[in-house]
Amino acid sequence: MFPFLTHAALPSVEIDLSKFGIAGYSLVLKREDLSHPFVSGNKFRKLKYNLEAAREQGHNTLLTFGGAFSNHIAAVAAAGKELDFKTVGIIRGEEVKNKVSENPTLSFAENCGMQLHFISREAYRSKDETDFINNLKEQFANYYLLPEGGTNALAVKGCEEILTETNLSFNYICVPVGTGGTMAGLVKASDESQQVVGFSALKGTFQTAEIEKYTSKTNFDITDAYCFGGYGKIDTDLVRFINEFKEKTNIPLDPVYTGKMMFGTMDLLKKGYFKENSRIFAVHTGGLQGIAGMNQKLKKKNLPIIE
Repeated sequence: MFPFLTHAALPSVEIDLSKFGIAGYSLVLKREDLSHPFVSGNKFRKLKYNLEAAREQGHNTLLTFGGAFSNHIAAVAAAGKELDFKTVGIIRGEEVKNKVSENPTLSFAENCGMQLHFISREAYRSKDETDFINNLKEQFANYYLLPEGGTNALAVKGCEEILTETNLSFNYICVPVGTGGTMAGLVKASDESQQVVGFSALKGTFQTAEIEKYTSKTNFDITDAYCFGGYGKIDTDLVRFINEFKEKTNIPLDPVYTGKMMFGTMDLLKKGYFKENSRIFAVHTGGLQGIAGMNQKLKKKNLPIIE
């Protein structure tokens, strides 16, 4: 076990819903974002057993995929630096190749020692094909392959550990959904009397198929009603909510995942989606490194920024 992959129990914070004009429910937010300064939230969980496997199999390089503002890319780069792995990031979009210094995520990854390899968006769509993978093996020998977003069986195993026995008394579990790995782990670890509610950060609920690869449980549902138009998209209502939430709770939210999940959870509470007097457990999956990049976009559009 790597020392940095163990940590003390993370806090679960009761949210004072009266500050948001809501009564009749209990909402607790688990601060997975506090697991590590740079490898935080679900990225910590997803990498835990994968990094152990990489070392056990004798690999000295981690290779993975992501976009220009990927939490996963930043987390893999930081973990590699701390645990003495070389890291390679296959980055979607050749247009950002000459703008690394202007990109907080990619410059952080590069400063951690990650070798960035930029490919076209068209080529990126082939990243899971055998020929594409074989070509990578010719360029980067002896690497351990981490899929985009980090989701595989070992990642799901790590995410199961987010829930503990004390969390099984909650009626609902709320979580942001990207690739579906974190939610798959939560569904596997949940009691079948609980309902796991996923808030997709992207258009569509295609992650259902990914979750079904890892569990036969059906006590879950995914909504994309709070994706704000798609992955990485945001508007002034979401910015306002994130800033209001931090002001009232002293808890920062990221704009791509947990901000959307908490916005959706609060809205569903107000609409009576959850059964009266329910106890709701929500998971803060980290991703705070993405705020800087999002604020760059917001400033260019002369929109309010995330405080």
